[in-house]
Amino acid sequence: MVELEFGGVKENVVTRKEFTVEKAQKILKDEVVVSLGYGIQGRAQSLNMRDNGIKVIIGQENSGVHKRYYDLAVEDGWVPGENLFSMEEAAKRGTIKMFLFTDAGQREMWPAVKKTLKEGDALYFSHGFSIVYRDQTGVIPPNNVDVILVAPKGSGTSVRRNFLDGSGINSSFAVHQNYTGKAEDRVKAMGIAIGSGYLFPTTFEKEVFSDLTGERGVLMGALAGIMEAQYNTLREHGHSPSEAFNETVEELTQSLIRLVDENGMDWMYCNCSETARIGALRWRNRFRDGTKPLFESLYELVATGEETRIVLERSQEPDYRQKLADELKEMGNSEMWRAGATVRSLRPGRQKQ
Repeated sequence: MVELEFGGVKENVVTRKEFTVEKAQKILKDEVVVSLGYGIQGRAQSLNMRDNGIKVIIGQENSGVHKRYYDLAVEDGWVPGENLFSMEEAAKRGTIKMFLFTDAGQREMWPAVKKTLKEGDALYFSHGFSIVYRDQTGVIPPNNVDVILVAPKGSGTSVRRNFLDGSGINSSFAVHQNYTGKAEDRVKAMGIAIGSGYLFPTTFEKEVFSDLTGERGVLMGALAGIMEAQYNTLREHGHSPSEAFNETVEELTQSLIRLVDENGMDWMYCNCSETARIGALRWRNRFRDGTKPLFESLYELVATGEETRIVLERSQEPDYRQKLADELKEMGNSEMWRAGATVRSLRPGRQKQ
């Protein structure tokens, strides 16, 4: 590991410089890695490992709602009967089982997967949900297997894109159960093999608490909510859709966030006007203090399992998929995001000639 310092806090991380792809290949050379599910994460991680020379097989059903994922696997070059099998058949063949169904799907599929676990196998997760909330999910692994986690800090789409452009996406890793004594090597090798930029240690509990808080907070829930609040305020005060959207979303995504990514928030502030800097620094404190109680409440609901109870309960409703589609359609059809579609279509290079 490499010791890094973050504002006075020291942390050991794993980079591709000292833990190379070649080292990962050596550790995994006798393993059969199976991706149970070919959804967004399963597809990305499997393709990256295949490109990195790891022996991977896919477990994906070929019927009903699962067929489109099976067809996508075939399209991506996985061969039925060779490295593409039914979920249960693939699970039987694998020594490292990547359990990458949705959280609700893991609860449903666990009894079938559990039957295929052999002594010394590794059960691999990319989210701590099922293990941490085992009282709700029923996912309790036997004592004679390793239980490991590599959690990319981004969607499967980003995992694949970042791998292809050579940057990789950062991931956390954890060992929940080390039966074989090899779990630490296995999890680091898997993290490097899926294309992580660097790996930082965590626990299953810390991973799921931070992940659920982040998704509901800054990354998705808070971001969408605060954008809507600002856009609606500007519109109610007579600003046009173009002006409201550009000042709320377009400038953020096409300019400012790129500066943050490049060299930090202070760097972005330094590249804006004096008026912007003075005002932003003052209002930053007000937004921070105003939202901190919301984040405390959110974290408590995550830690107590209330948020996961709601997820599992709603995902089991017979009309869940339709309700979700309706909610997303309502968002997409709002004036703000219809304005966004129009603004994006006018970006240079996307206009029709």
